[in-house]
Amino acid sequence: MAHPERPLSPHLQVYKPQITSTMSILHRITGISLSLGGISLVWWLMSIAIGGEAFAFASRQWSSPLGLVFLFGFTLALVYHLLNGIRHLLWDSGWGYDIPTVYKSGYAVFVVGFLVTGLIWFFGLRGGA
Repeated sequence: MAHPERPLSPHLQVYKPQITSTMSILHRITGISLSLGGISLVWWLMSIAIGGEAFAFASRQWSSPLGLVFLFGFTLALVYHLLNGIRHLLWDSGWGYDIPTVYKSGYAVFVVGFLVTGLIWFFGLRGGA
């Protein structure tokens, strides 16, 4: 018989968060977010195809403060998911399994992800010039 005061299996309250678990959870969250954000992308493309008032409405939505926050989050999720996916591809090739490299590459994904997202938005707001 199992003892009632002991948990049956480990759970999140038992473990201290580590970069590996945090990045794994974030990779799943960004993947789901990108799937849902893709619906918004399709809506925007459909508004272009319809033209006129539909496109004007979509443009107003994306230009609003909430729309810009959504687009920034979508960009950040896309960049993070891409960089972490490349990290996983490197793991699949056998590179980076030792613990120091796992931690270095994890922190690099965070830092480079924020930098690339910032550069995309900086140059995007300047008109690409």
